[in-house]
Amino acid sequence: MDDILYETREGVGHITFNRPEVRNSMKIAMYARLAEICRDPGDVKVLILRGAGDRAFAAGTDMTEFRGFSEPQDALDYEARMDQVLGDVERCGVPTIAAITGACTGGGAAIAAACDLRICDHRLKFGFPIARTLGNCLSIGNLNRLAALLGQGRLREILFTARLIGSEEAERIGLVAEICDDVHARAAALADTLKGHAPLTLRATKEALRRLRVDGPAAEDADLITTTYMSRDFKHGMEAFLAKRAPEWAGE
Repeated sequence: MDDILYETREGVGHITFNRPEVRNSMKIAMYARLAEICRDPGDVKVLILRGAGDRAFAAGTDMTEFRGFSEPQDALDYEARMDQVLGDVERCGVPTIAAITGACTGGGAAIAAACDLRICDHRLKFGFPIARTLGNCLSIGNLNRLAALLGQGRLREILFTARLIGSEEAERIGLVAEICDDVHARAAALADTLKGHAPLTLRATKEALRRLRVDGPAAEDADLITTTYMSRDFKHGMEAFLAKRAPEWAGE
């Protein structure tokens, strides 16, 4: 589909929200395609998500998608769909980098929050101004993910005041890893770094952090520990370290 583009180059998948004329606001079909890619990104080691143009990463759900809502089930189905999409982004088997230019609001902010790493330019405006604009609410699953990232106090404050977080505050509170003049060049450099790291370690770490957020300190981790320690990569990495040579990861 033209509204969301996906291409792979040199082991990196590139997802582009491609509606720059409306600040890359998201259609329901775009969310579905994003989830599909994250469930099966193909033969890549990293995903980079970005918005077309230079005004926005994604400015939330296209408002025309809500005009047909007439029954309570319409709202419940929409939020359930969003929880599934964001869960698919979070559970993606490879690291995800949100390369954010400009506006990152509503559904776009939720997507960025579900990614592993976020970088931005100086024009960042991040948040959920729904108390001022739409009058809907976020699901508990979405709030849980955002609270883990921002802290309950700050999340409550930005939702109640409907204000947007700028780039300097975002870096200060750890919402973004860094502010860049050229976001896309930096995302490519980060992807190159991640491509050189042990994929099973990255995958296990992603999943462990997700389980910790959802299930707390009692979350199960035996499968993650055994998968990595019993892997061919771990044995190879150990011998490469002892021999003082760079490992060559196979993801096995």
